[in-house]
Amino acid sequence: MFQFNLARFRRFLTVALSAGTLSGAILLAAPAVAEVQFLYQDRDVARMVSLGGSCNRCELSGRDLTGATFTGATFVNATLVGTNLRGAELVGSNFSGSDFSNADLRGVSTLGANFTGANFSGANLAGAAATGVTLVRARLYEADLSGAELGGANMNGAVLSRADLSGSELFGATLANVDARSADFSSAEINASNLSNGDFRSASFRNASLDGARLRDGQFARADFTGASLNRADIRGTDLSGARGLTQDQIGRACGDSATRLPTGLSARNCRGVSLMQGPTPPSPPTPPRRNLIMTSTD
Repeated sequence: MFQFNLARFRRFLTVALSAGTLSGAILLAAPAVAEVQFLYQDRDVARMVSLGGSCNRCELSGRDLTGATFTGATFVNATLVGTNLRGAELVGSNFSGSDFSNADLRGVSTLGANFTGANFSGANLAGAAATGVTLVRARLYEADLSGAELGGANMNGAVLSRADLSGSELFGATLANVDARSADFSSAEINASNLSNGDFRSASFRNASLDGARLRDGQFARADFTGASLNRADIRGTDLSGARGLTQDQIGRACGDSATRLPTGLSARNCRGVSLMQGPTPPSPPTPPRRNLIMTSTD
């Protein structure tokens, strides 16, 4: 048993995770001092990693954190470029400003986590289960979010250009003010979501469900709506004149007004007095444990 300051612990954690040798370690988080107990193990032995406490600006790029659990952790402005977080659990943790570019987050599970301003460019989040997460102004350029569950996610102002969200579930999500040019939303469930003021030029909504979604004042030039469902979608004040694949049957089920612009030959109905669908209230983040731990142990 020994004591040292938090800066030394960060260096210790980085080296240990890189070598795959840290086992049985416990951190009792404190403002400046960490208390750690550890044993060494062979790098080929599988590990279960549980992380908590505070490690701002941690350098964890390229580390193998497969199946790691982050509970009530604060990893603000951390660097996790190319890190393997496949199957990890991130519960009630703060990763705002962190860099996950090119990281492997397939099958990650996260509840009430904060990724404000985080960078996920080129990251693989296929099949991720992210409920009530905050991705405000997050950068997800060319990220793979196919099949992801993002119910109630707040992605206001996020960059989603060229991202793959095909088959994803975005029920009640906030996609307002996003840059989603050339993004793929094909076969996605975007019901009751807010797409207001978003840039969706050249995006694909083929066979997507946008029932009750708000598309007001968005940009949709060259966006493909072939086979999309727009039942009671709010297209008031929306310019869809350059969109592709729209039919009168689709537009006839949406709610427009005199400011709605449509391809030649199509007309929208006025839904005055008809209430639109409302998305669910995102769940509150779970209360962090009374004592935050950083722990690694063998399986």
